[in-house]
Amino acid sequence: MEICSYVTENTFDSYLYQLVENKQKFIGQIMTSKSPVRSAEDIDEQALSYAEIKALCTGNPYIREKMDLDIEVSRLKLLKANHLSQRYALEDQIIHQFPKEIRNLEQREGYTYDIQRVEVSTHPNKDGFSPMEIEGTVYSEKKAAGFAILEACRAMKSPDPVPLGSYRGFAMELYFDPLSREYKITLIGSLRHTATLGTDLYGNIQRLDNTLESLPSRLQNTQDHLTNTRRQLEEAKAAVDKPFPYEEDLTTKSTRLAELNALLDMDRLENEIVDNDRSNDDPTPAPMRSQER
Repeated sequence: MEICSYVTENTFDSYLYQLVENKQKFIGQIMTSKSPVRSAEDIDEQALSYAEIKALCTGNPYIREKMDLDIEVSRLKLLKANHLSQRYALEDQIIHQFPKEIRNLEQREGYTYDIQRVEVSTHPNKDGFSPMEIEGTVYSEKKAAGFAILEACRAMKSPDPVPLGSYRGFAMELYFDPLSREYKITLIGSLRHTATLGTDLYGNIQRLDNTLESLPSRLQNTQDHLTNTRRQLEEAKAAVDKPFPYEEDLTTKSTRLAELNALLDMDRLENEIVDNDRSNDDPTPAPMRSQER
């Protein structure tokens, strides 16, 4: 069995097949193995006026041009809207986001001073432990210092931070985090560095040491982030001034589309005038009236 399709020239068939083609183009943008596009135009809703349908039946060449321009102008307007949206986002980042982030990162350069503080204030004994002061008492043994930290945790009656003592040149502040339900110590120098405590005597001392030993890597990460943020700011300033690349094409096609709409509207008015003249020219004679004598 064969299925045959017939298309008649200069009829509405061409417009119907145009709609089917547009649907296929839209679906093809989505159903693809390639990387998906960010936007796709729904170009199915192309409505014709009665005057345009008449012109299509008579083979008016302006109809096909109008349909193509409708689709192209809609696509260019969507691209321009996306371009403007990206520009507004860049302007917001240039004015607010990037300067705020740069200020925060510049303040974190206090890592440099804290690294120097660790180097100057670390005085390990024969066991490799630097003395720790807790609640006014100096402990030179790691086990005793670890036990004193646990006792301070048990004695807490409020989750609010309380002064604990000092270690390797940093003031220590003890508090309870109700969200994680963990005790934590904040080492206060030029910046604040937090270590989470556990239940092991020696483990808590090691966690404090690990926090201080990680300062150089944190400084490097901060410097890299600062450099990258400054570079993004300069790139955003350069990109925000770029004009819409298809502005001239959009203007030209919009102007031509307006001309076609005007031509089709004139055809509609002319057809209405012709129809009105034909309706006024009634060939049926009026009935004769009888005259009273």
